Amino acid sequence: MSQAIQSPTEHQSDVLIIGSGAAGLAMALRLPEHLKVIIISKAGLIGGSTPWAQGGIAAALGGPTDIEQHVEDTVKAGVQLPNREVVERVVRAGPAQIEWLESLGMRFTREQAHPDRRHLTREGGHSRRRIAHAADHTGRSLMETLVAAVHRRPNVAILEHHNAVDLITARRLGESRDACLGAYVLDIQNDRVVTVRSRHTALATGGAAKAYLFTTNPDGATGDGIAMGWRAGCRTANLEFIQFHPTCLYEPRAKSFLISEAVRGEGGLLLRPDGSRFMPDHHPDAELAPRDIVARAIDAEIKRLGIDCVYLDIRHKGREFIEKHFPMIHARCLEFGYDMTREALPVVPAAHYTCGGIMVDEHGRTDVPNLYAIGETSHTGLHGANRLASNSLLECLVFAEAAAKHLSSAPADLAPSTRVIPPWDESQVTDPDEAVVVTHNWDELRRSMWSYVGIVRTTKRLYRARDRIQLLRREIHDYYAHFRVTNNLIELRNLVEIADLIVRSALTRHESRGLHFSKDFPTINPRADHFDTVLVPPPARPYPSINDPTRPDSLQD
Repeated sequence: MSQAIQSPTEHQSDVLIIGSGAAGLAMALRLPEHLKVIIISKAGLIGGSTPWAQGGIAAALGGPTDIEQHVEDTVKAGVQLPNREVVERVVRAGPAQIEWLESLGMRFTREQAHPDRRHLTREGGHSRRRIAHAADHTGRSLMETLVAAVHRRPNVAILEHHNAVDLITARRLGESRDACLGAYVLDIQNDRVVTVRSRHTALATGGAAKAYLFTTNPDGATGDGIAMGWRAGCRTANLEFIQFHPTCLYEPRAKSFLISEAVRGEGGLLLRPDGSRFMPDHHPDAELAPRDIVARAIDAEIKRLGIDCVYLDIRHKGREFIEKHFPMIHARCLEFGYDMTREALPVVPAAHYTCGGIMVDEHGRTDVPNLYAIGETSHTGLHGANRLASNSLLECLVFAEAAAKHLSSAPADLAPSTRVIPPWDESQVTDPDEAVVVTHNWDELRRSMWSYVGIVRTTKRLYRARDRIQLLRREIHDYYAHFRVTNNLIELRNLVEIADLIVRSALTRHESRGLHFSKDFPTINPRADHFDTVLVPPPARPYPSINDPTRPDSLQD
């Protein structure tokens, strides 16, 4: 059985998986048992964004016609930007992924009248019901299933409460031929940095929605994998496409609690404060329009009327229906004094999903040999300019399997056993003198992103954000170069890197498409139908000294 392990100063593995959400755990389970696997988890093993996923897993379970429609729905939602070859491959793999999860013990909701059939729900952008779900807590059920299966694997070791600081690459150690050799990792509870050497490494750290002041994501969604991959030499693509979930409970005590899209899929209506509907004025599919359209419509109504929120109303479906289909949402809302069986819920949009990320191929491989990226950390070509609802967990599962299969059959270049990797050196740094600097920079960064790089953008706002982010970036990197690392500092360093990449990507796209809406370029440019916004990192610089791995990025522009 796998077990949490106490941390020595160095670990050795065949495969290091950084991140313990659906993508990371699924990859670990797909790997053959003769490989020694280490999973890095920033918090406890059931953490990250996956448990927050309420809706379900999009899977074309209705045969060839359903598969074709799912492909078209995905391309349409992504505003023609998705790679159709990738979309077809992922969609066709959907039914097998559902069967695999059931073989692990996951129980999907069944139809009441036909217990032998899975109950399928419908969400925005889908032309038919195809969302397999476990009531309204699919993400948590999925995680519990995967964690239980991982605990049965004797080849998997788990480092909980560890956060990766940076990847170790051959080029950063002065070699001309590059490869990923593992990572330096902060042992949060013991306050020390350890070395994890590995023949293969996978980034599965989720997205970067915590770059925004209001988000549906947990606190750990700080873009760590994207930032580490970028610093190691990986290209990014389409980071301007940040999906804002249309319906987040407007309640400060709830810390941005998500109200599932399935509520609208089952008949929920969006209302102004006077009780009138507004979505029919914005799109023919009304409440079932794609997320980017619904989020912009809500944002427009809030700004036009000068109100704090709009309302989501499903009272007309009745108490029995609501309690059966949305037990978790109903219970959670009751904790804050809202009874969705008797009243409409106040909702606002919030940053939700990172559609771009580290560029990978069909196997999840990045530009750096021996380094993979899967899940929300990656850019696979599936989502395009806007992710279709419930395609995220499907992507995690499909690419986790693809990466595991490729890794299992591919030899590793420059195996770490032949390399000299210096231990983390803190001899040139001191304890932080003013932690308030980190707190203030964290707040200023997220407020700037919310104000200037939100649902509706202008070129002037983007340049304003760029200037502020550059100042913060220099200050944060200087702080990182002189003081010992902490978990908050690692996350802030990654967030400011991500914010810079988002703004640079947004300034590059001179059109409005999907999740990127610019008042200065308000229309779609047909010539950009297959144009990805690709950013290329500067060459990774070697460490100044083989005994000083703590400071290289303070030297980078």
